[in-house]
Amino acid sequence: MAAAASALENEKDSKKLRYAFGNVLSLFILLLIGVLAFSIRLFSVIKYESVIHEFDPYFNYRVTQFLTKNGIYDFWNWFDDRTWYPLGRVIGGTVYPGLTLTAGSLWWFLNSLNIPLSVETVCVFTAPIFSAIAAWATYLLTKEVKGTGAGLTAAVLLAMVPSYISRSVAGSYDNEAVAIFALIFTFYLYIKTLNTGSLFYATLNALAYFYMVCSWGGYTFIINLIPMHVLLCIVTGRYSSRLYIAYAPLVVLGTLLAALVPVVGFNAVMTSEHFASFLVFIIIHVVALVYYIKGILSQKMFKVAVTLVVSVGMVVCLAMVAVLVALVASSPTKGWSGRSLSLLDPTYASKYIPIIASVSEHQPPTWPSYFMDINVLAFLVPAGIISCFLPLSDASSFVVLYIVTSVYFSGVMVRLMLVLAPAACIMSGIALSEAFDVFTRSIKCQLPELLSDSQPGAGDMASGNTVVHNDTVKVDKHSNAEKNDETVKERPSKKNRKKEKEPVEKVSIKSRIEKRLLVLPLETSIIAIVLLILLGAFYVVHCVWAASEAYSAPSIVLTSHSHDGLHVFDDFREAYAWLSHNTDVDDKESILTSLNACVLMGIPILINTHGPLSVFTVQHSLAVKTNKLVASWWDYGYQTTAMANRTVIVDNNTWNNTHIATVGTAMSSPEKAAWEIFNSLDVKYVLVVFGGLVGYPSDDINKFLWMVRIGGGVFPHIKEPDYLRDGQYRIDSQATPTMLNSLMYKLSYYRFVETDGKGFDRVRRTEIGKKYFKLTHFEEVFTTHHWMVRLYKLKSPKNRIRGKAKKSKSNQKTSSTARLKSADKIKKNPWH
Repeated sequence: MAAAASALENEKDSKKLRYAFGNVLSLFILLLIGVLAFSIRLFSVIKYESVIHEFDPYFNYRVTQFLTKNGIYDFWNWFDDRTWYPLGRVIGGTVYPGLTLTAGSLWWFLNSLNIPLSVETVCVFTAPIFSAIAAWATYLLTKEVKGTGAGLTAAVLLAMVPSYISRSVAGSYDNEAVAIFALIFTFYLYIKTLNTGSLFYATLNALAYFYMVCSWGGYTFIINLIPMHVLLCIVTGRYSSRLYIAYAPLVVLGTLLAALVPVVGFNAVMTSEHFASFLVFIIIHVVALVYYIKGILSQKMFKVAVTLVVSVGMVVCLAMVAVLVALVASSPTKGWSGRSLSLLDPTYASKYIPIIASVSEHQPPTWPSYFMDINVLAFLVPAGIISCFLPLSDASSFVVLYIVTSVYFSGVMVRLMLVLAPAACIMSGIALSEAFDVFTRSIKCQLPELLSDSQPGAGDMASGNTVVHNDTVKVDKHSNAEKNDETVKERPSKKNRKKEKEPVEKVSIKSRIEKRLLVLPLETSIIAIVLLILLGAFYVVHCVWAASEAYSAPSIVLTSHSHDGLHVFDDFREAYAWLSHNTDVDDKESILTSLNACVLMGIPILINTHGPLSVFTVQHSLAVKTNKLVASWWDYGYQTTAMANRTVIVDNNTWNNTHIATVGTAMSSPEKAAWEIFNSLDVKYVLVVFGGLVGYPSDDINKFLWMVRIGGGVFPHIKEPDYLRDGQYRIDSQATPTMLNSLMYKLSYYRFVETDGKGFDRVRRTEIGKKYFKLTHFEEVFTTHHWMVRLYKLKSPKNRIRGKAKKSKSNQKTSSTARLKSADKIKKNPWH
């Protein structure tokens, strides 16, 4: 007895030691995963430089600069008069502040530790830091579903998945940099609350949801997916008090916190994207009330009570639906935002909102993009879904619902491949973990016997069968012991023993059959493990290639390889530097400031909203000086404001479709009509991106049809067929006269024939149709080294209108003096 007791104690000690060693090893692996997630995103800094990427990140960087310089209170009340001239923009009430507050807090914390990093450096490395944290959150989520092994595997996969790398490389300072972490962590806390029934985790879940609302508009995916899962559990008979605790506090506390975010406000309770959560909230309370009444009433009284509760519940639900219908009936979109409707109906944006359809990341993905962004995970996801049904739990049903919905949304909008990536990594992690578990167990069961057995032929087969049989017997003994322990703990009544005896025996027999089937032949297991390792190696190679080549190049600096080496195209920064050095920013008094002064002085103001342009007109002879306004397509608004520090007409916020349509109409119009539109908006410079010389495909000529469509949606005289020849978009000799005379065509191809004598466009791969022409209302002031960015200045009326009226001597003297002053102000390009 003493020997048996000591052996039992030794076994317990060894288990504790193995458990402690496993925890330490898991922690060490997680640290390595974090280092991997951070370091694989540094190729952009190593190959290029520490610079902000893309377009939207420049606005976020500018906002973060303002936040760190002026403080949080000035940030909430910041009115930016350098954007959307002459309307301006209230920044604090129109942005999701999560990213800027996070980076600003990180900058403040590092500087308080006397680590003098610049705001730009913190912004560049925010995304890689949160990528590591997102990988750890993926580990926690997957661990709650299928255990530690699956969690570690999923974390490794997420650290390298190209879809996530594309929006989180160093320099990609966009909302998704922190939003994906918030998304995964919110799901983890929901599953944790669902498994434990802890109100503490439910409160943390609401706080995580609040951070997600602050970070990204994709929070609506959370507030719709979780109600779908709750409704699925109720319908399939899996309701429990843990489900109620996981959901009810999230809706109440989460909605209250979401309403505190200025950009959301009352939309948290007034828009259709949130109504599903409220409806499920009512349903779960009705179900909870039914379960409560069932526990305190007899069977007969319970039927009567259920009838009453269901009747009252139906009345409440119908009343709620009627209120919601009344609220959204007045809206032409029935309370849905344009982007939400384009997700539910993929053709909606192309029919009614071309500004949404014009964005490249809102287009549906192609099949190769799935292989590019998630690679081999696409083939592992089905296996992970099957593993989640063996057995099916509340947590596993949630991740199955997550992958199904994310696959649909990613098929509608390529940007939402980012939402699919965590789900694919979780499912692939579960599949790989289960596969390695089966193969390693098969090897573990058969390898010791093969090493100890020296008999060839039939003896090997017999011993192998014996090993399998013995392993099955051991499993059966273990399962029987567990069954006895559970019987002792539960001690059911005599009345229920017969009812419980039969299913327990069936489960035991089923588990024995499954265990026996899961022991595979040794050769098969070894080959399968080798193939899985090769598959993982291929995935690693692809992810490293995608991180270093496909997604590391910043759009602000372009490169190309040719027979004579590497070529760097820094034309964007060259153009913005010219604007910054050769135009004055302090030579104006904002029209908005002037309007405020008019109000204070009692000067009447007329707001003209009936003309082709929604602009302010002052009914007083008050001279309002204008800034050097820059007009361009909305793609370049954020960069112009942040890098050149100049006022723009439109930018990437795209909140005012009429304003953008006005710019599109000007670009689509003949030169004289375009001049009148821009002059009415006080525009001084027009910026055009042109890639015909170097083969840059994302230029304004390729975007021109979207300008026509957006402009024509507001101003009917702009018609797309006028710019097409037999339904084809052409810029050669077969192009339509409307196309050849449009401002965009002239500003793009002005003097282009001088480059090679033919005017051959390397993007469209054809010679242009109209090669020799002059500009009468615009003058070229700067073209970058590779002709990628071209800047034009509007000519003044006195320079373009001749013979209309005689000028006085005083006017002539004034004009000559002005010309001398303007000649003195000409500065050299700082880049040459």
